Amino acid sequence: MSGHSKWSKIKHKKGAADKKKGLLFSRLSKQITIAARDGTDMTMNFKLRLAVDLAKQSQMPKDNIQRAVDKAAGAGVEQIELVTYEGYGPFGTAFIIETGTDNKNRTTSEIRHTLEKNGGSLGQQNSVAWNFESKGQILVEKGSYNLQELELLAIDAGAEDVIGSEEGLEIYTSPINLNSIKEFLEKKGFTVASAEIIMEAKNKVELKDEDKEKIQKLLEVFDENEDVIAVHTSANL
Repeated sequence: MSGHSKWSKIKHKKGAADKKKGLLFSRLSKQITIAARDGTDMTMNFKLRLAVDLAKQSQMPKDNIQRAVDKAAGAGVEQIELVTYEGYGPFGTAFIIETGTDNKNRTTSEIRHTLEKNGGSLGQQNSVAWNFESKGQILVEKGSYNLQELELLAIDAGAEDVIGSEEGLEIYTSPINLNSIKEFLEKKGFTVASAEIIMEAKNKVELKDEDKEKIQKLLEVFDENEDVIAVHTSANL
């Protein structure tokens, strides 16, 4: 989820593939089904391609992936609706919560309850969205290759920003260029650990360490909710 540390998300997904496969695969299936409604040709539908790639990285079986794609056009099956919520967390933080649900009333109640129980509240549409912008994010973990070379290649390929860290390289792109830059780097031999569309806060909220822990606990509660696909926050974690 986007609220977590960028690199801890990767570790979390790897661990969840072992400990909570059912919950993880259900979430990934919803992402694939929602994306597949815009077309099942992955060469034309880059959102579906990204969702399928995430599923493969999480070791989701091919049959599960195909069923999720087929469900997008299935008649007489429960329809999964993409519903996005905006709200406030503790310490002046803002949240955008993306869900895939077959029961909007249930999900709305659960999201409201989670926020209120953790010192926040559910907001109206566009109450916090103004502070977020859509970006493509590619994470490349450190390997046997030269990160400086990778940084130059990413910029030449059209990346808007590249940030180095102890774990590897964070590459930021326009959403429309995310898949082409990802594929370019993979053809050059680099291993992409994660590639996804995120909502990045324009103005982040700086927090004390003990306050960060409370935000992380809130994110963990959302992570236990099968309907929650992604969470984005203005908290600087």
